[in-house]
Amino acid sequence: MKKRYLWLALIALSITSVFVGVKNITPLDLFSLTEAQQHILLVSRLPRLISIIIAGVSMSIIGLIMQQLTRNKFVSPTTAGTMDSARLGILVAMLLFTSASPLEKMLVAFVFALAGTFIFMRILDKVKYKDAIFIPLVGLMFGSIIGSVTTFFAYKHDLIQNISSWLQGDFSMVLKGRYEMLYISIPLVIIAYLYANRFTIAGMGEEFSTNLGLKYKQVVNIGLILVAAVTSVVLLTIGSIPFLGLIIPNIVTIYMGDNLKKVLPHTALLGAVFVLACDILGRVIIYPYEIPIGLTVGVIGSGIFVYLLVRRRAFA
Repeated sequence: MKKRYLWLALIALSITSVFVGVKNITPLDLFSLTEAQQHILLVSRLPRLISIIIAGVSMSIIGLIMQQLTRNKFVSPTTAGTMDSARLGILVAMLLFTSASPLEKMLVAFVFALAGTFIFMRILDKVKYKDAIFIPLVGLMFGSIIGSVTTFFAYKHDLIQNISSWLQGDFSMVLKGRYEMLYISIPLVIIAYLYANRFTIAGMGEEFSTNLGLKYKQVVNIGLILVAAVTSVVLLTIGSIPFLGLIIPNIVTIYMGDNLKKVLPHTALLGAVFVLACDILGRVIIYPYEIPIGLTVGVIGSGIFVYLLVRRRAFA
């Protein structure tokens, strides 16, 4: 899949996304926009498009980084406890810092996501059975334990509905003034690109990396910080988008290989295209109502995930 086709798909889907909605706006209306149409474009449609692209790009890239650092193609923020840890952090922020701003909540979620990811990596070091399927199962069990703790305290403090709202990714609530925190992901993605070659070497193992003069632990820590930060930002702004950081890197590495610097642009583009396509599908399938992005990506992503598992077994 050549990069120019991904660019063409991204442009076509972006244009389609702007003109899909309950309020009918056509491309011809751009030459004579009413005040109401201009308001909808600037306050809702364009912010939604920007947030979809940023979320798709950033979540796909951090999924690729996690897979590279753990040397496992089935590890992602949703299968390593990172997302569940961030959700626990949001609950703690809601309980202890009731008047906290979104940025302060994001910082608390970041601390918890980083701690959860580090714990998972420590568990990974202790696990002797390194089967590709076994490791993400350990991550899912670890995430389930954290999720159970979150649910217990949320139920105890009558916050179960508030926390459940963070579970389901949804772009319908994205409006001007409520999505700008996603811009934090942009410099983090740039840092990921600058460290791409180091992440590639780190993915070959600690001994090999050290022999090449790489500061292995420092590079791994930087990678995990990027993963935790992006996860926290997306979770707090959009919600949970399952399978995205898992399937997109796998699809790209199938036809591009494992050179991170070479793969990153394709992963970013395919992630944005995939989320855009799922969002448009969710908006038209039961029009004028809308299916949350977490559900559409979850259904389509789970099917692709099963295919990847079967494919891996067939080519094993």
